[in-house]
Amino acid sequence: MQHKQKFPYLVGSKWTAHAEVDGWRHFQVTNRKNQGIWVFAEMVASCDPKVRFWLNAKLLKDKTLWQAGWRSLQEQSAMTTRPSRDH
Repeated sequence: MQHKQKFPYLVGSKWTAHAEVDGWRHFQVTNRKNQGIWVFAEMVASCDPKVRFWLNAKLLKDKTLWQAGWRSLQEQSAMTTRPSRDH
């Protein structure tokens, strides 16, 4: 039986960082690397292909660090200031 691949749509996905990374906030995943149980994503700044780094793909699920898609500052602040639905 074949194992389900973690993060099957990782390569090509676009992300917005909540904090600037080397002066940029918008990144695209250009490569992935599987190392044992870990999956790593190579992030490349959308406006400067010289800015690139690897991170554990699991961190992309942390909404305090990353948002899927490219978001404007206004969209990003609106999403972080919404009231929590947890009662």
